[in-house]
Amino acid sequence: MDELRKLGVGIAVDDFGSGYSSFHYLKRLPATILKIDRAFIEQLHANASDEAIVKAMITMGHGLGLETIAEGVETPEQLNRLRDLQCTYAQGYVFCPPLLAEEVMQYVTEKQK
Repeated sequence: MDELRKLGVGIAVDDFGSGYSSFHYLKRLPATILKIDRAFIEQLHANASDEAIVKAMITMGHGLGLETIAEGVETPEQLNRLRDLQCTYAQGYVFCPPLLAEEVMQYVTEKQK
């Protein structure tokens, strides 16, 4: 993995905070991105515990020199809160629903109008 990183390939720790994604991986892997699991994003704007956890993940990621990505961002309220918390990136329905490959060009063209 170190060789891949030297070639410019980024390595993401996916679904951080749930399942097998743990602090151990942050220490062991030459990661460049920390992806925050959607389970913490769902109630971000309404649940103080989720917000505290997400804030800690973002702060920790930045402290380790990692970019942060929030998964499952579905509402403008969630996106605005993540911006306030200085999350680097977000992905989810708030930007675009899942599309078939042949639908992508049409979607991008329509968005540029």
